[in-house]
Amino acid sequence: MANTSSFLSLALLAAAVTLGGCATISDTNQQLLTVHVISDNREIAGVGCVLSNDTGRWFTTAPGRVMVTTSKAPLAVSCGKAGEGVAREQIASRYGAMDAVGNVVTTAGVGYLVDRYSGAGFVYPENVTVLMYKQAVVAQNRLAGPENIVW
Repeated sequence: MANTSSFLSLALLAAAVTLGGCATISDTNQQLLTVHVISDNREIAGVGCVLSNDTGRWFTTAPGRVMVTTSKAPLAVSCGKAGEGVAREQIASRYGAMDAVGNVVTTAGVGYLVDRYSGAGFVYPENVTVLMYKQAVVAQNRLAGPENIVW
């Protein structure tokens, strides 16, 4: 019985050390973002925005906040308002600095591989600002063709 207890304690200790820096175990994969839309150097209110990545799709009215599920994939942001224009951005995710340190110290990088697979530990900027372009400019760019995009 003592050997079983010692083995179980040793196994739990090994698991804690191995996964201690792993964001999949220690962090949430949810993140609150604030979305702003800018046009002609001013913030536009009442703009509908859809944010999406490989884990889901979310809606907010900018300026506003939205809870998203983080991922290693970029976050696509698409916004629009009748009479104002459209806005589209790709926001890259980055691996959290504290998660990286924890993974190097406690797991020799194994936790990073687990986090990369699960998407945990990756974050987006807390404030997302997208630039809105007037409808006439967007229509003109569609006519110009992909090799002559003019903003």
